[in-house]
Amino acid sequence: MYSQSAGAETTKRDIENKKTGITSDPLIKYLLHDNKLREHELYRVLDLPHYQNDSLALTLVRLGLVSDADMAQALSGVTGLEVLSANAFPQDFPPPEQLSLRFIQAIHAVVIGQVGDELVLAMADPRDFVSIDAVAMACCTKVQVRLAQLAHIDQAIERYYAHASEKNSQVDQQLDKHQSAEITDDVEHLRDLASEAPVIRAVNTLLQRAVEQSASDIHIEPLVDRLRVRYRIDGVLHQVEGQPTASGAAVISRIKIMAHMDIAERRLPQDGRIQQKILGREIDLRVSTIPTLYGESAVIRLLDKDRIDLQLDALGFDALIKQNFVSLLERAHGIVLVTGPTGSGKTTTLYAGLQGLNSLERKIITVEDPVEYQLAGINQIQVKQQIGLTFATALRAIVRQDPDVILIGEMRDLETARIAVQSALTGHLVLSTLHTNDAAGAITRLQDMGLENYLLTSTINGILAQRLVRVLCNHCRQAYQLSSGAAQGMGVSARPQEDVTLYHATGCEHCKGSGYNGRIALLECLEMNEEIRSLVLTRADATTIQRAAIKGGMRTMFQHGVALARQGITTMEEVLRVTQEF
Repeated sequence: MYSQSAGAETTKRDIENKKTGITSDPLIKYLLHDNKLREHELYRVLDLPHYQNDSLALTLVRLGLVSDADMAQALSGVTGLEVLSANAFPQDFPPPEQLSLRFIQAIHAVVIGQVGDELVLAMADPRDFVSIDAVAMACCTKVQVRLAQLAHIDQAIERYYAHASEKNSQVDQQLDKHQSAEITDDVEHLRDLASEAPVIRAVNTLLQRAVEQSASDIHIEPLVDRLRVRYRIDGVLHQVEGQPTASGAAVISRIKIMAHMDIAERRLPQDGRIQQKILGREIDLRVSTIPTLYGESAVIRLLDKDRIDLQLDALGFDALIKQNFVSLLERAHGIVLVTGPTGSGKTTTLYAGLQGLNSLERKIITVEDPVEYQLAGINQIQVKQQIGLTFATALRAIVRQDPDVILIGEMRDLETARIAVQSALTGHLVLSTLHTNDAAGAITRLQDMGLENYLLTSTINGILAQRLVRVLCNHCRQAYQLSSGAAQGMGVSARPQEDVTLYHATGCEHCKGSGYNGRIALLECLEMNEEIRSLVLTRADATTIQRAAIKGGMRTMFQHGVALARQGITTMEEVLRVTQEF
């Protein structure tokens, strides 16, 4: 008789045999040796069926356990093949008629050229000899194999097979265009469609490509004839391949399911959050949806913990501004504000400031909506409006927790601002953000909220304003000379009859043709002094306050931008783009 203990022993033995078989694979040995893969994560794959019958290598990439680039490099080390760059793929190449789109997608390979009578086949896993033989047999020719990243192959497939009819696309196989209205109304049917493999792959591909391209946001917008997808890269939106309109409801529903949002509610805005491992990195995704004329529009903000550097120097602080900002943070009490538009890095700057303050001698509490990054040793509170946990109610509780430093995600209303002021008056250092164009505008904004002038002069230590500009690519930037007259016309100080050296963005393979790579902050730091306090008490306007701050030694964001442009860090076009309203 078959006993339960015997069955358990057999299962255990099978698992051990699988472990031994996987770890003996040269590719796995390579990944483990280079710390590109953790052993305990590898063993999780044993409990899962291979993703859509992919090889182990592609399964690890699809699950996000190994990045696409790391896997390609490992396969190169094992097979001896060089990894093709994205530029090695021709912009257009007619695919052989014998190879259908469905087959090419299934084997993750694409024909990219021909040498004599032989086809050149780019593969994500060149050890898939069965697929190589299948291509050779179908085309009745020999095949030369090349190694490439999975993402580059997928992009080439989309380009080369663009003429394929919509009914052959991954998502449209599951959605009937003529019944899309009925499907949208059927929530259960929509939930089922959102759980189908083609829709899951479509969403995963969007996320993976966004991480590969270092995008900060993904915009998914339903239009009358298509679902438009755009990535915000270095602050600028770039359109990518869209989805057919009929797939929009399923794609948005898939995202809402991942973010634990209500897919049945499509009339009201919603917010959600996803924590997911993408390309081997832990990524936090903040999701926001709103109803539009042609369906729900979604924006996904990507917060990559591995890429963020919470150091003031890395954010663009030079010696002067760093000294001024740190001196504000070192005061025992008062309010320090960071201002700027949405997406200008205000919270990141405050986090960097907190890192310098974080010690065993200080108790730091934050109240945020949402908590963007988890900081070790700091108590962080997530606002939850639906249960009444607002900024104001959280702050009332925080002051009874005996904190030394309080961070408020944003001063949104008079009640929150009043509690922040009272906290500063009772011996706490309060850090917060505010949406204004410049540093001086923060004072008039607080006055408009209803705060009394004498409270502002008693509590505000200083205000840091910032905007983000794109950083020039070091590989392709080009210098040019500007005459002193032209330079002065742009606001760049120059000696008479002396040319000024500035730089152009050109574009190369390292920056993917944009000419830029990353962003840096333009900063201005207004420190309260007696003259500015007198102006605040008389309710002077922002322009007058700014003039007094400049007279007292404040360097404006435009002046900081000019200094960066002359150093070749950015361009004058970028500086003017973000400061032109001043």
